Amino acid sequence: MIIVWFAASIVLGTLIITAINKKKDSVYINDISQQNPLENKKVVFVEDVKDEENADGERGHLETVGNVSYRPRIYDRYVKRLIDIVLSFIGLIVLSPVYFCFAIAIRIDDPGPVLFTQKRIGRNKQYFKLHKFRTMKMSTPHDTPTHMLNNPNQYITNVGSFARRHSIDELPQIWDIFIGNMSIIGPRPALWNQDVLTAEREKWGANDIKPGLTGWAQINGRDELEIPVKAKLDGEYSEKLKAGGFMAFAFDCKCFIGTIFSVMKGEGVVEGGTGKK
Repeated sequence: MIIVWFAASIVLGTLIITAINKKKDSVYINDISQQNPLENKKVVFVEDVKDEENADGERGHLETVGNVSYRPRIYDRYVKRLIDIVLSFIGLIVLSPVYFCFAIAIRIDDPGPVLFTQKRIGRNKQYFKLHKFRTMKMSTPHDTPTHMLNNPNQYITNVGSFARRHSIDELPQIWDIFIGNMSIIGPRPALWNQDVLTAEREKWGANDIKPGLTGWAQINGRDELEIPVKAKLDGEYSEKLKAGGFMAFAFDCKCFIGTIFSVMKGEGVVEGGTGKK
């Protein structure tokens, strides 16, 4: 038992040191050009046909209308973070065989990097690097949502199809949780250019909290939800979290358990779906 605890302590210490060293790079601290100029600002979406089409398929841009005023309470800032650290550490250790097997399968199916990163929107609209198992071919356009690709299924690998259906491609984000850019439960992190989704979430205060590996919207439809509906559900979760206390913890548990059943059933995953009927 002592040997197990010693080994676990060594692994944890190594991961913490690595996380500290990688944190700045993961949020573009040393690359001002990649940082979000709208960080800590409240925003609205303004339609403009002169703008390029964004990742939500609309033409327009975000404009500042004020400053963010929310400050995390005890549960959000300390208790939830401690839970995230403990569970993500356990996840990294327990799932290491899964990571290894999928890494091999991905390389065999379509030679290339096992992981890929995307610029996503974190708490208060801070940009961060999100990690996923690569499920699409190397020829796939980068930073383009699946629903905006012409015949998206042509880009998805065989291993990727299975991984997406069972949400295995999201598992590397356990590292993003451990490092502090994400939480286990929260709104799914939007792409940096999903302006409509960002603006809709702003209406409900959902941009004030950390994005999550899974959340209230994910167990109520996932990819099949329209943006306003998804943002409203994210807002409902945000409201519960901001209230703090036992009710916030209970709601996190409800989302976590609901996710397990949702993933087992493979519900709500629509390749190329926008949520529009």
